[in-house]
Amino acid sequence: MNTVPAPAAPYGTWPSPIDAALAASHDGRPDHLGTVGDEVWWTEPRPAEGGRRALMRRRADGSTAPVLPVPWNARSRVIEYGGQPWAGAVREDGELVVVFVHFTDQRLYAYAPDGTGEPWPLTPVSELGGGRRWVDPQLRLEQGAEGEVWCVLEEFTGPAPTDVRRVLAAVPLDGSAADDRSAIRELSDGRHRFVTGPRISHDGRRAAWIAWDHPRMPWDGTVVMLAEITEAGELGGVRPLVGDVQESVCQIEWDRDGSLLFVSDLAGWWELQRIRPDAVAGGVVPSSRLLPPRGEEFGGPLWKIGLRWFHPLDNGLIAVLHGKGTTRLGILDPETGELADVPGPWTAWADTLTVHGSLVVGVAAGPRTGYEVIELDTATGHTRTIGAPHRDPVDPAYYPVPENRTFTGPDGREIHAHLYPPHSPDRTGPEGGKPPYVMWAHGGPTGHAPLVLDLEIAYFTSRGIGVAEVNYGGSTGYGRRYRERLRGEWGVVDVADCAAVASALVEEGTADPDRLAIRGGSAGGWTAAASLTGTDLYACGTIIYPILDLEGWATDETHDFESRYLESLVGPYAEVPERYRERSPINRTDRLTSPFLLLQGLDDVICPPAQCERFLAAVAGRGIAHAYLAFEGESHGFRRAETLIRALEAELSLYAQTFGIEHPDVPRLELTT
Repeated sequence: MNTVPAPAAPYGTWPSPIDAALAASHDGRPDHLGTVGDEVWWTEPRPAEGGRRALMRRRADGSTAPVLPVPWNARSRVIEYGGQPWAGAVREDGELVVVFVHFTDQRLYAYAPDGTGEPWPLTPVSELGGGRRWVDPQLRLEQGAEGEVWCVLEEFTGPAPTDVRRVLAAVPLDGSAADDRSAIRELSDGRHRFVTGPRISHDGRRAAWIAWDHPRMPWDGTVVMLAEITEAGELGGVRPLVGDVQESVCQIEWDRDGSLLFVSDLAGWWELQRIRPDAVAGGVVPSSRLLPPRGEEFGGPLWKIGLRWFHPLDNGLIAVLHGKGTTRLGILDPETGELADVPGPWTAWADTLTVHGSLVVGVAAGPRTGYEVIELDTATGHTRTIGAPHRDPVDPAYYPVPENRTFTGPDGREIHAHLYPPHSPDRTGPEGGKPPYVMWAHGGPTGHAPLVLDLEIAYFTSRGIGVAEVNYGGSTGYGRRYRERLRGEWGVVDVADCAAVASALVEEGTADPDRLAIRGGSAGGWTAAASLTGTDLYACGTIIYPILDLEGWATDETHDFESRYLESLVGPYAEVPERYRERSPINRTDRLTSPFLLLQGLDDVICPPAQCERFLAAVAGRGIAHAYLAFEGESHGFRRAETLIRALEAELSLYAQTFGIEHPDVPRLELTT
């Protein structure tokens, strides 16, 4: 069959059916999986409904429906990034009950989804500081007539963002604590600054949780705490079991034999291990790896409370997520050490798993599909989509064809990146022409950019603008050594690695050297700003809810969770204050020559708008073309459809104006000097 080649057109000018509204409607992914009876439940983004998280259920008959009506929003703000916001169970009388955190007031609510009533509050509102917040609940229906929910309580004790305490707490399900703080039982003693929710052994005799303290982040060092559960439902004999200041344990789960499964990076990679609390040898509780070293990650950074990279099954097998750079679902037989991977098109499995009988359920995506809820039947090996199914909103011929690349950076170090070249079935680039490219720096910076279909990326590549997502030194997915390249070097290694990828693309003839850009959000916004003020490589940049002033961030200008993060990324402020000043983009605006777009949520307490305002004041009058868009009602990470649309169209307009491209299909971004 004869095919007509696509006509040539300048890069960046190609028409595309992927508009900003379409990309916005597919923003976010399902999360926080769990089972209630025979049903699978999860949360799901709703950009068109003010960015709320809907709680969904898949009934036994295969139908899917919301559990909570609008405007209920199942999302926690503990450590600001939240975590598992709900738990459900079936009572002895067959009634379903769910407990969830409502985002607006952060109270715990209970609800009988098959009844006729409304959700009822379980906890009181706090008038102090940032409120009283909850996360990672676990229902204990045997505790009293109505039962309790055990979870993490985060409570502000003063007006400063660091005036906060966190403990394990038990909340009665009868609603008696809704107006009476004294009805809440505190289970732990507050000896640690941060705790995850308790994991209770199958026999109900023990509870374990993960804890850590400033200045460490959870990927630096955590400890597993163990306690006996008394007949009165208290936690006694609390003691550390495993973990250290130089060992990150990111998940724990009880096995049915009374042993505790956990993931630790003591040997350089997050690996799955087992410990038997009753087996003491020479005063030490021995642990054992379930697999020989494989040079892969079986865990990840604990950015949210309650993440799951593995889950035991009733038959003794263990569902695990593992890989290097990409993530696969595997089924591990701990007796034989056999690890069987689940075949399929997925290159990324999210850090949430649940099981029911022989079924494993996770959230996965690939280069040609967005994130879906996937069910694996371990008895048959069959997989199927059971929730949030991917449906191509346009012809998939407009999707980019990504490449997983490894580049060589300074000192010969490896730099991992995902390359998304321009791609369209309707157009091709002009002969001899080279496309513009945008370097995408992910957030974290202790994070990772997965190799999956992202319609925001396709929005650019289908128009003839390439994207390179850089997993710079400091990223997760490649072991602790790669992750710790950023220690003391934030603003140096990340900037150099992004620049090395951009330069390599130019050198190999892939990218136009005069039309390079950089963009990123949060820590990626820092990298973008640091790159624009520290190199002359980029023609422009998009800076999204960024960190711009390290000194401000180190002195009560962010939330408690990350308030000491810079001690590992930059160094202790008291010891190297000049490093904080020298690296901050706000102090290097005299080196800034490229146009930029600054995007900020006005409700952001992690990277507050005050930093953007000071940065703009420092830039004022210097003749640098720029635009600042600030969004009411948005915090750290945009969630509303109208915000996502405006931000994406503004970004394209910046590139079009800088690169000399006509784009009448988007509103022109007004740049000022």
